[in-house]
This record gives sequence, structure tokens and C-alpha cells, in this order.
Amino acid sequence: MRFIHTSDWHLGRLFHGAHLTDDQAHVLSQFVDLVKESRPEAILIAGDIYDRAVPPPEAVNLLDEVLSQIVGDLRIPTVIIAGNHDSPERLNFGSRLLTKQGLHVHGRLSPSFQPIVLEDGFGKVNVYPIAYAEPPVVREQLEDASIDSHNKANRAIVDSILKNQKAQARKILVTHAFVAGGQESESERPLSLGGSGLVDVASFAGFDYVALGHLHRPQKIGSESICYSGSLMKYSFSEADHKKSINIVEMDGEGKTRIEKVSLSPRRDVRILDGYLADILSQAENDAAKSDYLMVTLRDTGAIFDAIGKLRQVYPNVMHIERPLLNSDGRLANDNLDHRKVNEADLFANFYQQVTEENLTDEQWQAFRGAVSNLSGRAL
Repeated sequence: MRFIHTSDWHLGRLFHGAHLTDDQAHVLSQFVDLVKESRPEAILIAGDIYDRAVPPPEAVNLLDEVLSQIVGDLRIPTVIIAGNHDSPERLNFGSRLLTKQGLHVHGRLSPSFQPIVLEDGFGKVNVYPIAYAEPPVVREQLEDASIDSHNKANRAIVDSILKNQKAQARKILVTHAFVAGGQESESERPLSLGGSGLVDVASFAGFDYVALGHLHRPQKIGSESICYSGSLMKYSFSEADHKKSINIVEMDGEGKTRIEKVSLSPRRDVRILDGYLADILSQAENDAAKSDYLMVTLRDTGAIFDAIGKLRQVYPNVMHIERPLLNSDGRLANDNLDHRKVNEADLFANFYQQVTEENLTDEQWQAFRGAVSNLSGRAL
């Protein structure tokens, strides 16, 4: 059986204020062409169809157009589950009617966990679509008071599926989760705080293929058959080095899989430029991709008037500029300091040193610590 695994389309996404719907339509047009060419037996979309619970109309229209071509025109069964960005109720609307047309939409978690049964020349393949749900929802649905984490919720769901599967068949799980060991990006919304959203990869051992959604970097977890297909496009500058793709999976009669990663070409790439302003402006003449979405890190140490205006004259989609922290005399304070990754104490100390060119005294340190403790209720 050949099927396509994709996820995290995030239709309706804004990227530093820019609407990405046209960019997403450009990539999805290629996706439809790939479906026409490869003729899979099924398509699995593992959550985060939309970027937010109430998507903009143009995002809904784009999804309608793409699914009309795949399901309506090409007659290819398609399985969709809700991710943590989706509204379960909105995505689930009309699902029973759509099932008759070959579009299997699972917005809400169903405790019956009935599979979608597909067949090929080797027999049946059971596809289990598990919509994203918070642990309290799973606890209520399964009537299991012990479920208090994503890992326990996932384990209970998987155990129920494997226990209740009566016929011998190959098994595919479609789910949206943060599996321990996966590499995350800045553009993913955390499922919970403090690492409690992690799921143990060992719980997926009973399935022949696990189609994962949530993490935006394409990657396998633990084995060749437990995979994140990754997001449709790059949705943050932390993903600039990602090679986005979708998975075309071939499954034999024994459940063994072979995966081909196919890349789709974005209308605009997401890139990071690093250097001095004059050098970046001069090299633009030979840059064939001037319309890419760019973050620019400037290494200049002095004041620059309207840096973003000058850059946008040659690179119209400069979305963000970063400059290393500067001392009051224009010297670099710390070329390696990233303000997003340091604590309050180090950040304040560096700021104070830049402004006054003096280090904090012990008395000033104590005053700062006391102020933070009073405001936040915690000690530094």
C-alpha cells in the first residue's frame, strides 16, 4: 500500500505580520500535482490543519479547494485529525457526511477508536485517527481517573486500540503529540509547561507505521516507522535550515515500510543573512532570491540610520533585524549573548554595564534580587 503522510499545514498563518495564504496555496498546488502523479491509496494529515481555532475565510477556502481536488476529483481517501491549533468542534462539523465521500475528519476524540479500514492486494490495513485532546478530556472519555499527563493519556489510548483490535491486520496510527527525543522549533505552541506534554515513544511499538504531527522538523523517532513529516512550510527563522518534505510511504504485506521524502518548492524561502550592512547590500545584486523572507543580523558597531529601510530597497521581505548588544561607545558588548536565552539577572547586569560602563555592586545586586522576588514571588 502506498500512502502520503503530511501534517502541520497551519493554514491562515501570519509570519511576522505577513499573510502566508498565497504562499501556502503555491505549495499545496504542487502537493495536489504530486498526488496526481503518485496515486496513493490514502492521504494522512496529522493535525494542525489551521493555524488557529477560528481560521480566516481565505484559509478555509484554500482547504476546501485542495480537498475538493484530492477527494472529489481524484477520489483518494483522506484522513484528517485535529491538532492542538485546531478547533475540534469546527473541524469535526459534517464529518459523518464527509466520510461517505472518502474524507475522514476526526476533530474530536472518540473513545471507541474504530479504525478506518483500507485494503490492498495483501489484505486489510487499519488506520486509527486520534485527534489531539488534553489529558482531562481523555480522562473523562475513558473514565480513567489515573490519567493526569499526556503520556498516560497516550498510553491509555494505544492500549485500548491494541486490546480491542479483533482482526489480524496491519496497523497505522495517526496522532498529534510531542514525542520525547524529538527536535522542536520556535514556531510550535507548547502542549503543556515543564515537559509534562512529552509522550514516550515506546508506547507506539504495536503499530506498523505512526504518522505524527506537531513538531515541524521532518524526523524519525526511535525507528524508521515512527515519523514526523514536518510542517508544510518554514514558519519561523529557527527553521531556516530545515528541509521541508512530505512522506510517501510504501507498506508491504508484512507491515514493513519504505519512506521516500519529497520536497515541495516554496514561493519564498526563509533565510538568515549575517554580516555588515554594506556587504549585505552589495551582495544583493547577485542574489537571485531577493523576495525571500529574511532575518538580518547586522555586525556593524555604530549607529545606522533606517537600516531596515535601506535593506528593504533590495530585499523587500526583510521581516526582522537583529543587532548584537552594543556598549554606549558603540563597541560590541558580547557578540555571543542572545537575550532570548539568558536569565533576568544576567540580562540586567549586561544592560547596566552597557549604560554605565560599570559592574553592579553587591548592594545593587541585592536590591535587584529583592525587586524581582517581590514582583514575581520567586528568588533569583
